[in-house]
Amino acid sequence: MMTGKHYNGHEVSCCIKYFIFGFNIIFWLLGLAFLGIGLWAWNEKGVLSNISSITDLGGFDPVWLFLVVGGVMFILGFAGCIGALRENTVLLKFFSVFLGIIFFLELTAGILAFVFKDWLKDQLQFFINNNIRAYRDDIDLQNLIDFTQEYWECCGAFKASDWDLNIYFNCTDTNPSREKCGVPFSCCTKDPAEDVINTQCGYDVRSKLEAEQKTVIYLKGCVPQFEKWLHDNLTVVAGIFIGIALLQIFGICLAQNLVSDIEAVRVSCLFTGR
Repeated sequence: MMTGKHYNGHEVSCCIKYFIFGFNIIFWLLGLAFLGIGLWAWNEKGVLSNISSITDLGGFDPVWLFLVVGGVMFILGFAGCIGALRENTVLLKFFSVFLGIIFFLELTAGILAFVFKDWLKDQLQFFINNNIRAYRDDIDLQNLIDFTQEYWECCGAFKASDWDLNIYFNCTDTNPSREKCGVPFSCCTKDPAEDVINTQCGYDVRSKLEAEQKTVIYLKGCVPQFEKWLHDNLTVVAGIFIGIALLQIFGICLAQNLVSDIEAVRVSCLFTGR
């Protein structure tokens, strides 16, 4: 009997509970937006009506990035929101374990990237060359490659001649394309005085001498330019990754703290008969 006495039992922290809920509702909505954009783009390109195209791995489809990232964010956000709001320890444990797995995979990927950087460079070259082959097959892929070459002021994986891999740009005698021995406009050096992009600036440029080429297009490849950008922005990149890692660790700790509170309250209720 505890008559006349006030029992100070465990309580679930409302601050932690609603902080996790608020954080994950934003996460969940962002995931939903990514999924929506990915599915809309996928449907617009007719992929949903042609299932066989899903197995075409000739080049990277940026839509997949939206779908995968959106799916992961949606699942994590949903588990975190419902788990915190309903005080569901199963969902909260799923949220923290899943977040922990992602953190471990990111950490492993970072270590492997440092240890096997030469192998990674080869894989990046292979990846870019695959996408060069599929350049005209997908408008989203085309826009991604053009953005990459414009942003890093590069052309091809290691050199402009990598565009020989594309059936429209190669220099073979049997190529009937008007773009033969050329490069996409995104390889062209920019003239600040030009307001309108000249999409034909790369036509026939690789049939000229290298001295003439360098006045029209970028001759450096995207792999070495990416390495240079990474070296120049190492502090910013490291800061972003550390910030993401700390945010994940913080989320795991909060979820585990909330699980402990919920389980303590349940034990307390069983002990007092409430």
